[in-house]
Amino acid sequence: MPEPKIPAELDATDRRLIVATQSGLPRVSRPYAALGEQLGLGADDVLRRLQRMLDCGVIRRIGAVPNHYAIGYTANGMSVWNVDDSRIDELGEKVGALEFVTHCYRRPRRLPEWPYNLFAMVHSQNRAEVAARVAEIEVLLGKACLAHDILYSTAILKKTGLRITA
Repeated sequence: MPEPKIPAELDATDRRLIVATQSGLPRVSRPYAALGEQLGLGADDVLRRLQRMLDCGVIRRIGAVPNHYAIGYTANGMSVWNVDDSRIDELGEKVGALEFVTHCYRRPRRLPEWPYNLFAMVHSQNRAEVAARVAEIEVLLGKACLAHDILYSTAILKKTGLRITA
């Protein structure tokens, strides 16, 4: 399990930077300079603040968020797993590290109807490819996997994270 991070103290400028970037970076050749100009900062200060917030866990990552449907990945399957609780942290880390898993997290079971405690999202161009990837996960989990299923998406309902206001 990762070590807990030290909480960061955010000032008003940090909050304005979060608000300015929560819908994405500006689509220009120098996005950090553009943010700095918007916020009255230098590009180096923008980068330093973002790095501090990454290091402290205030933000998890800076990266592209593709629309899977737009790039041809129309078979989106949430694989759900009933994994031995004594191994879920160890195995969840391994599943989450797979290049074809975009989201991986632990959730509580809701017995007797819902025995699954590990969720891993797999995107592909068709359901056969998703099933093949899920079979790879099943091999990785081995005997710690007691059951699994795949829930396929039929529509995108939300494609944004948490939003804050200044």
